[in-house]
Amino acid sequence: MIETPQGFAASTVQREGERGRAWLETLPELAGELLRRWDCAPTDPVTHGQVGIVVPVRRREDGTPAVLKISFPHPGNVHEPDAFAVWAGRGAVRLYERDDARFAMLVERAGPDSLAEVTDAEEALTAAGLLARRLAVPAPAELPRVSARCDEWERELQDNDKELDSPLASRLLDAAIGTLRELGPDQPDTLIHGDLHVGNVLKGEREPWLAIDPKGYAGDPAYDAITLLHHRFEELLTAPDPKAAVLRRLAVFSDAAGVDRERARRWTQVRAVTMAYWGRLHGDPQWRVMAADGLAEALA
Repeated sequence: MIETPQGFAASTVQREGERGRAWLETLPELAGELLRRWDCAPTDPVTHGQVGIVVPVRRREDGTPAVLKISFPHPGNVHEPDAFAVWAGRGAVRLYERDDARFAMLVERAGPDSLAEVTDAEEALTAAGLLARRLAVPAPAELPRVSARCDEWERELQDNDKELDSPLASRLLDAAIGTLRELGPDQPDTLIHGDLHVGNVLKGEREPWLAIDPKGYAGDPAYDAITLLHHRFEELLTAPDPKAAVLRRLAVFSDAAGVDRERARRWTQVRAVTMAYWGRLHGDPQWRVMAADGLAEALA
């Protein structure tokens, strides 16, 4: 019987309430059932991300190391196995088994080192950009399109601005809305990761780096740039010219990923504005809110 990490249990209940508590009660038995069905034996302690547990295992049939991942049943976690299935190991961990009804997967084990351990920011951005280029393949029709939610996204930004009494300069919100209107409908049917930060890029053996935890969206690969700017973000804040430093990092990622620099700038600005509002509404630390404000300003 696996043991659910206490920190994960506490954060799940805090976020999901009684529904989360009820799900947590079923988790040890569910994990045991999946381990038996997929003929795996745990090898190391259970770890976790924000929305799921990770059980390092070994497949009994051939000794292959793998990972059992069980996520909380939330719509945002639906398309992760779909993305892995499309990539089929190209730039991402391989999908061995899936149980969509239980939000569970058995995937290739990678790491434990991640791109977060790369201390040179431009080296990390280059590696992530090259990986994003490998992941940019045609998306199947069933994946959610970023373009399909741009109208709703615009309304959310406007509602947030009113609710918070316009905490950002109007030109920053106007720039974000302009991007949603101009670039929102104009997106390729390309599979993108959706949350490509350095912690979601693990050291691999058959490839230098392998992606984990995709959202599985279809849209512009430039959408993924913002999460990578967070790596060693304090260096941007203390740079002699923070705006130039941000644009330099965007250029490094864009060139490696093969995406247009201007589109990367504009999508990053939209997402920075979104983060600035979200952080205020959900009690993010002040430094994180100020960082989002700074990005929104620098890229407007």
